[in-house]
Amino acid sequence: MLEIKVPSVGESISEVQIGQWLVAEGGWVAKDQIIVDLETEKAAVQVPAPQSGFVRSIRKQVEEFANVGELLCHLEPADKPGDSAAAAQAGSSTATASTAGSSSSDVGGQSEPRIMPSAQRIMDEKNLKPSDVKASGPGGRILKEDVLAAQSSGSPAVSRPTGQLQTPSPVPGQANQASSALQAAVGSQGGGQRMEEIRPLSMIRRTIASRLVEAQQTAALLTTFNEVNMKPIIDLRAKYRDAFQERHGVKLGFMSFFAKASVEALRRFPSVNAEIRGNNIVYRNYMDIGIAIGGGKGLVVPVLRNVEQMTFAEVERTIGEFGAKASENRLMPEDLMGGTFTISNGGVYGSMLSTPIVNPPQSAILGLHAIQERPMAVSGQVVILPMMYLALTYDHRIIDGREAVTFLKTIKEICEDPTRLFLEV
Repeated sequence: MLEIKVPSVGESISEVQIGQWLVAEGGWVAKDQIIVDLETEKAAVQVPAPQSGFVRSIRKQVEEFANVGELLCHLEPADKPGDSAAAAQAGSSTATASTAGSSSSDVGGQSEPRIMPSAQRIMDEKNLKPSDVKASGPGGRILKEDVLAAQSSGSPAVSRPTGQLQTPSPVPGQANQASSALQAAVGSQGGGQRMEEIRPLSMIRRTIASRLVEAQQTAALLTTFNEVNMKPIIDLRAKYRDAFQERHGVKLGFMSFFAKASVEALRRFPSVNAEIRGNNIVYRNYMDIGIAIGGGKGLVVPVLRNVEQMTFAEVERTIGEFGAKASENRLMPEDLMGGTFTISNGGVYGSMLSTPIVNPPQSAILGLHAIQERPMAVSGQVVILPMMYLALTYDHRIIDGREAVTFLKTIKEICEDPTRLFLEV
């Protein structure tokens, strides 16, 4: 038996949380196949199988915490089972192999679809099977949205009596949700059921919470607003979209324009790219810009290094790669560290206006919002234009109001006349 332990995931990280078992106890895995997802305070980490074999004696269940070096499970080295009889024999060779675990592996060694924890909870409540849900997530994972879509399309569900506390049934490869979440009936009303569910904060969510509170308590945060006419960028994208994708193999999006506009604005106003360190101000001659991305574990901010040296295509390609990693929970701690400025696009979720919070020790964050057609006065005429509100939250300890307002105005001017990016004016 090989011991599968929590790997070292960074100098400052000593504890992880079990995110999801991707192989059931008793299931067979190939060498380098991912066994379990772990969450750290900075990113998700995947633990691969050091060699082919059967997963035995899972010690830590979903949402439980474990220290670096602590035992997660055992791996019994074995070749891929050749038929059902071999699979059954291998599954019964160890007393710890569960019936549910052995049933999840077929003659080809393939397991049931991977189910995200939020999706599993809804499936338990509605008594849905994996076969009832069409998976759309990376690697064939079943997402929460897939379960909701299956439910709305009329997939079979078994009704449960009200007024009774229901405990989710065990799922192969995952912990019984009742083992890590306390559900308590706090009364009933109209024959229905009023429930509370207590779950531990994830490692990433705990870090986000502490950093946001730190920013509010230590920095003097202010937000300034402006609006930008997006028509020039929209027209430019429409004109060169096909040629850009054909040449570079990636779509031309809005974010590369704002990233490059931010680089130019940061050059002009270096204090926005600086940070307070003790009694000193640290100025940087490089721009490492964090781009907020919604992923499988929530909002994360991977960092694009040296954006001042990147082309539009490199910016778009890198953002796409980070987006894919985030959706599959494959971002590493180093992907999220060391940014000097952040761009957050709440517009993709429909936000019209917001006040983003600075990510310490950075000194500013740019918030983008939804594009909406509005009547605007242009040369004495009312014209319908696609407009976007911009917001810049900044640390007033290091950035003056004049600098912040002019910084945001610079981004507006560049986006309304993108040729400025190439002429550097």
